Amino acid sequence: MSQPTQIKKVISKSDLKEFVKFPFRLYKNDPNWVPPLVRDELAALDPRKNPSFKHCDTSFWLAYMGEEVVGRIAGIIHTQEAKEKQMARFGWIDFIDDHEVSKLLLDTVESWALERNMKGVHGPMGFTDMDFEGMLIEGFDEVSTIATIYNYPYYNDHLLAHRFEKSTDWVEIESEIPEQGLQKLERTAKLVSSRFKLRTVEFKNTREMRPYGRKMFDALNESYADLYGFHPLSKEEIDNYLKQYFSFLIPGFVAIVVDEEDNVVAFGITMPSLSEAFQKAKGKLFPFGFIHILKALKKNTIADLYLVGVLPKYHNMGVTAMIINHVYKGFRKWGIKKIYTNPILESNKGLLNHIGMFAAKNRIRKKRRCYAKKI
Repeated sequence: MSQPTQIKKVISKSDLKEFVKFPFRLYKNDPNWVPPLVRDELAALDPRKNPSFKHCDTSFWLAYMGEEVVGRIAGIIHTQEAKEKQMARFGWIDFIDDHEVSKLLLDTVESWALERNMKGVHGPMGFTDMDFEGMLIEGFDEVSTIATIYNYPYYNDHLLAHRFEKSTDWVEIESEIPEQGLQKLERTAKLVSSRFKLRTVEFKNTREMRPYGRKMFDALNESYADLYGFHPLSKEEIDNYLKQYFSFLIPGFVAIVVDEEDNVVAFGITMPSLSEAFQKAKGKLFPFGFIHILKALKKNTIADLYLVGVLPKYHNMGVTAMIINHVYKGFRKWGIKKIYTNPILESNKGLLNHIGMFAAKNRIRKKRRCYAKKI
């Protein structure tokens, strides 16, 4: 007879380390799980290092059977979302295939949310749209990107058994980069550039990109305003993301489109895939993890599409063609053959159509879901 499941709130540093390291045991032998860097996860969950805690009420819990950790979950109440929808979020959810465990985790978040006058919960989601979101429901045999959630197929059965329903879905696309016949794309990009007096900024190095960093995030706030679960990033959050990630960007993999006043009107951020490198690093940069990452950044045939944004006033004007044309040039120099998108809302038909329009071949490689429940 198995031991009863108990829940424990994460309080100490050692608790937080258990919270972060539990998936390393759960997915240890799964070839499609890509482990995060432990130090990045600890920083994301530390109120001293993550400015999102300033406008989020947050708690973390671990589920135990005896002395063994068998599950984890985070509860997040975003101030703005609470005012507008009275919804709480759950995220960082992982558990063994035991309905008692998953029920205890979800019940704990629901009770916590009710105590704070929420009327529902949804997830998995993070503090911001830049965090992990969307439970995997298709594509379990595909390797994840470093920016997405991986989970076992039984997770979805548990959520449905606990009376959660679909709130929205995301898809991830694999596109093959055409080796030739891109004249139409270049003509379209030039036509859009001329018609609307736009240009794609050319960068030689990361230093030249820096003046556009904040402008890009301002454009992200505006272009993502109507997307599911999105709330504008604060100045502190933007500064944090710029500090964390901007130095890793590669000029040929980033497209920033500006108007005559040098305002960012659209952007696209891609990177060489780091999935295999992160698997080899096993959650650690040192002593050898960083070597695998550096190798992947220098030689790769796959790129990941992280972010694409176009200001609403430029929607349906072909500006995405300028972004795709620019990064394709970088891909050809690097020998990139395929691009894997990160999650794109299934309702974002415009972006999905543009990605397919200029690819040699497309397929949906993964599908993920946000679940919701009234409480």
